[in-house]
Amino acid sequence: EATMEHKAVCALVVVVSLALSALVQDAAGTCSVLPQERVNCGFPGVTSSQCESKGCCFDDAVAGYPWCFYPKTTDGPPEEECEF
Repeated sequence: EATMEHKAVCALVVVVSLALSALVQDAAGTCSVLPQERVNCGFPGVTSSQCESKGCCFDDAVAGYPWCFYPKTTDGPPEEECEF
């Protein structure tokens, strides 16, 4: 009986760990934008918490490029409108 309880707890811990790991990887993946491809999402002097509260990514490691920028979209680049 104690062994079954232990196995259930271990299984739950593994499931929760995998779920959290997937969330962290997804967040990191959507914010992996080359500096020259960043689209500004903030304003001069924006803090990381202000930026992230808008749903944007913050990375101040590269000077000369936006520190607060929009994350990658999962549905590919936006389609251009055709003009006839």
